[in-house]
Amino acid sequence: MSETIEREAPARAAAPRLTSLAHGGGCGCKLAPSVLQQLLAEHPAAGPYKQLLVGTETGDDAAVWQIDDETCVVATTDFFMPMVDDPRDFGRIAATNAISDVYAMGGKPIMALAILGMPLDKLPVEMTREILKGGASICAEAGIPVAGGHSIDAPEPIYGLAVIGLLNPKTLRRNSGARPGDALILTKALGVGIYSAAFKKGELSPAAYDEMIASVTLLNRVGAELAKDEDVHAITDVTGFGILGHGLEMARGSGATLKLRLADLPLLSQAERLVQAGRVTGASHRNWASYGEGVVLPAGLPEWRRHLLTDPQTSGGLLVSCKAERAGDVLAQIKAAGCPAARIIGAVEAGAGRVVVV
Repeated sequence: MSETIEREAPARAAAPRLTSLAHGGGCGCKLAPSVLQQLLAEHPAAGPYKQLLVGTETGDDAAVWQIDDETCVVATTDFFMPMVDDPRDFGRIAATNAISDVYAMGGKPIMALAILGMPLDKLPVEMTREILKGGASICAEAGIPVAGGHSIDAPEPIYGLAVIGLLNPKTLRRNSGARPGDALILTKALGVGIYSAAFKKGELSPAAYDEMIASVTLLNRVGAELAKDEDVHAITDVTGFGILGHGLEMARGSGATLKLRLADLPLLSQAERLVQAGRVTGASHRNWASYGEGVVLPAGLPEWRRHLLTDPQTSGGLLVSCKAERAGDVLAQIKAAGCPAARIIGAVEAGAGRVVVV
């Protein structure tokens, strides 16, 4: 008679929180604008490459290379460390954020390559697999394959995509095309960095978490449609530098002043309460230190309100500059495309390249 001996499996260590393995998260990991300017100070522009329509000269969202009279290739890469602990959500956020750069140029994505760095000694393979599944699910939603990629053993978790897209030169939209008299539209609510800071402190409610995820996994595909409208003059996506930083890039590139109406800026529902409680990222401070000299704020503006303006947005919305007479129609189109938080937030005026908040 044989005996069956049951051995108890050794206890498996609990998987760590993704955010505990990273010193920062989301687009708050980006280098400060001032540091980036120093790094690119001697970087060559297009040079002899006449086909390079968009390079590094204006801090645009992606590079654009013209193939012929009707076709351009749009190329971008974007990756960061986790701002949430759910691996699938992390993958979804990172993929949405990366694909946004192509939409912001007026392009249509056609494929992506994964960029992956994982601490193999700290993170279960299953969690890494979920990150990749999350990214692939967003790519499927955008109608593109993840056609390959590259992975390394890294000290902190990193995930993102290199994305390739196509556009017609006539629909290319840069951040430098804003014209005096234009209206400004923002397609998503601000406050993602504030929510992320609260999440790390364990102070973000489940409802607020769901609100954040709904925003940061919403594809900015409407950008490709807006670019077909000749009355839409400039588009950029608002990410790690906040609405002030990316607005300032648009202002300087366009040689104009952007006037933003503080009362009209769309905000995530808990953003004001959380920022007043001190839930602010380090990137918000770095952003203001980098570009504050190019911004005019209302006298006596409380610091917490300024943090709403410098808050780094992970997978944020599009900042759109369009003919003022068409702003209502453009806004309606954006909302119909699934962006209920979209608002007209200001105007473009003649003047120096700066941002004025009123």
